[in-house]
Amino acid sequence: MSKNGTITGTVTVSTDGSALGNPDGPMGWAWAEHDSERTDCGGAANGTNQIGELCAVLQALRTHRGSCELVIESDSQYAIKCASEWIRNWKRNGWKNSKKEPVKNMQVIKAIDEEISNREGPVRFEWVKGHAGNRYNEKCDELARTYAQDVRSGKKTALLPKEGWDTLLHSDYAGRDDIPQPVAKMLEGKDADYSAYVPKDGSDSVFAGVSRNVSKNAVDVSRETSTETAANNAANNVTNTASNAGTDAVSGRAETASLSANQISYLIRQLREATVRFERAAKLFDRAAQRLSDTLNDTEDAQNTLF
Repeated sequence: MSKNGTITGTVTVSTDGSALGNPDGPMGWAWAEHDSERTDCGGAANGTNQIGELCAVLQALRTHRGSCELVIESDSQYAIKCASEWIRNWKRNGWKNSKKEPVKNMQVIKAIDEEISNREGPVRFEWVKGHAGNRYNEKCDELARTYAQDVRSGKKTALLPKEGWDTLLHSDYAGRDDIPQPVAKMLEGKDADYSAYVPKDGSDSVFAGVSRNVSKNAVDVSRETSTETAANNAANNVTNTASNAGTDAVSGRAETASLSANQISYLIRQLREATVRFERAAKLFDRAAQRLSDTLNDTEDAQNTLF
């Protein structure tokens, strides 16, 4: 543990993107943390595999801020080189490529660069071969592909970081009809509640206050302890949003009422996921406490032996 109490070890996260009928088909993104089995995913009704890959990297960075080393595994040489190699020349050349044309997908790439530049701890990228039996790569592939399928079928709401929506809007594969109206208003600088279409930035992710030498399970507890607060906040948001939806419906604002219904569905899903993570965190805490107790007992036995 460092002097300020932050974890100085390494956290490894796999990322992946998917597009059905790439390009110009439903797309998905996903990340999966190796130590704790935490995951997140999203997607949109239209897009490209490259946008999905970049959104996965961006969300992995945003959900794993802190001083620990972050290793991002990806099967996309494109995403890795965008984030760690090509970007240097692009920035020097005013975000123009070798053909003097604007860099494709630059909105997401800029956001990735900002996250890496502002991150206290180092970030390292590692390439892994796709569809080769890598557990976490396969997991991300399944999550991203399934989300793309669910968006296409209408089972799930499109979910991208703001920069992902902006990139999609500037691509050749999305028209105005593919961008939810609240997101389109947001991109135009207008006031709009677009929270139902943007994933959480992961600022509640905790990587501090515990030494990895005590117990790996204790680290998992540290990452999960914020979930109870998140669950309570989600419950309050569901109640408030439901009330607002009722008011909108009564006043005849059908569009706003429909949006609120989408928000309620999204918040309920987040609440359920938070509840599961909190229950798992409680079990991890019990195991970590038992290990710490065993360590203290061993220390006392050693002292009694020596003195």
